[in-house]
Amino acid sequence: MKTSFAQVITPHCHETARIIAEEEITLCVGDTSFLDYAGIKKKRQGYGPQGKGGNGLLLHSALAVDPELGQPLGLLWQKVWNRQHRPKPPKKETPRQKKKRQAKARKASRSRPFEQKESYRWVEAMQAVEKIVSPSTRTIHVFDREGDIAEVFERLNSLNNTGVVVRASHNRRLEQDPDRLWEKLEAQSVQFEYEIDLPKTKDRSARSAKLSVRCCLVELQRPPRLASSQPLQVYAVYATEVDPPEDEDPVSWMLLTSEEVTTVEMAQTILRWYTFRWRVEEYHKILKSGTQVEQYRLAAEGMKTLLGFLCVTAVELLHLTYLERTSPQRPAQDVVTPLQIKVLLAKTPKVPKNLTVAWAVKAVARLGGYLEHRRNTPIGIQVLWKGWAKLNLLMEGWQLATQET
Repeated sequence: MKTSFAQVITPHCHETARIIAEEEITLCVGDTSFLDYAGIKKKRQGYGPQGKGGNGLLLHSALAVDPELGQPLGLLWQKVWNRQHRPKPPKKETPRQKKKRQAKARKASRSRPFEQKESYRWVEAMQAVEKIVSPSTRTIHVFDREGDIAEVFERLNSLNNTGVVVRASHNRRLEQDPDRLWEKLEAQSVQFEYEIDLPKTKDRSARSAKLSVRCCLVELQRPPRLASSQPLQVYAVYATEVDPPEDEDPVSWMLLTSEEVTTVEMAQTILRWYTFRWRVEEYHKILKSGTQVEQYRLAAEGMKTLLGFLCVTAVELLHLTYLERTSPQRPAQDVVTPLQIKVLLAKTPKVPKNLTVAWAVKAVARLGGYLEHRRNTPIGIQVLWKGWAKLNLLMEGWQLATQET
């Protein structure tokens, strides 16, 4: 029997759920990554179209994050799939025939059940996570603008321990209110200003930003397809940057949340939680640049299985990286097993008095080729990945040698 992606990733997700079982609140940051295998000329079955000529897989990740420090804790759910190739248009198709064919395809797409649409993954993640997380833990899902769909807010009515923070994409109509969402919030007075650290993204450099913040309770107008559902009441937190740098676009976040925002402290918490959403983007970056997931040339089913192993490795590296940043003096056993410590000690030329997280990270990086004498050179993710892979090989050798003796 062949091993599947789900069989690889599910035990890790259940272990993450066990780790957070005693927590009152855990964040679950979600995002989708496109894995491109356009370079594969053969064995293309099981991959699907992406963007302009791309060919590959889609991976949606739900990453558990500590709500105070933003420490990544592990995956709670993942899904991998491929889009279906569209049938080739008929030969000698006239412009009129093409227009009719495309209109028919759009109508068929709109009439599909929500569960069969790609956007269902946002709700699917919420439902799957609630099933495995302890009822004593409230899970707050944090989504970017792609997760701004009415079904996300509607499904909260049937989930007991789930909340959301979603960055709004649509200037929605409001129930019994002439204003739309943005106009409603812009009409509110500024309640406070808040300084926040912005992580680096592909579109901006890391910086500290001062935000003016407005908040109020709103009721989103239900689309016709959800006309019979319960009211979609959420709190809106609208943050706009004050005096941004000349060469940077100003921050403007319209955040919609199920959590009650009636104090300045809670509004600040919602903003802080949203900044932790970038952890999942960093995770996908590690998956691509660290584990080199797009460099393999396998048939789709084999690639999906390998992807499961690489996904677990990538989240372990992310956890290791952030713990070294936030708590470098914690005991090494918080990030590596007793056997891994034995192997690292055997490969460490000068053993320190205290075995800390910082020591463990540097020891792993050294296995990957990190040159310690270059003290101003930060430990890169590729060095950590190579060191982690070598550590696992050394562990296998250690275990085999132990069994033989």
